[in-house]
Amino acid sequence: MFYEYSKLRGRIKEVFGTQEAFAAAMGMSSAAISARLNNVNNFSQAEIDLACKMLSILDGEIRSYFFCQLSSENRN
Repeated sequence: MFYEYSKLRGRIKEVFGTQEAFAAAMGMSSAAISARLNNVNNFSQAEIDLACKMLSILDGEIRSYFFCQLSSENRN
């Protein structure tokens, strides 16, 4: 299953400026964040929890940031 992370990418840019700065704040490498945002690897529950805290994402908004399914027509 593939997920659409454009809303999450926008929030990362809004709060941290760059994915690299967000990755550092998460204690992860830029490559690890990139792999998750590009559907190569999945976010763990702990990573989602930490990201939500760092990005001020409310509980009711988690689905729209982390679980928005990418339709087959939109995949590369």
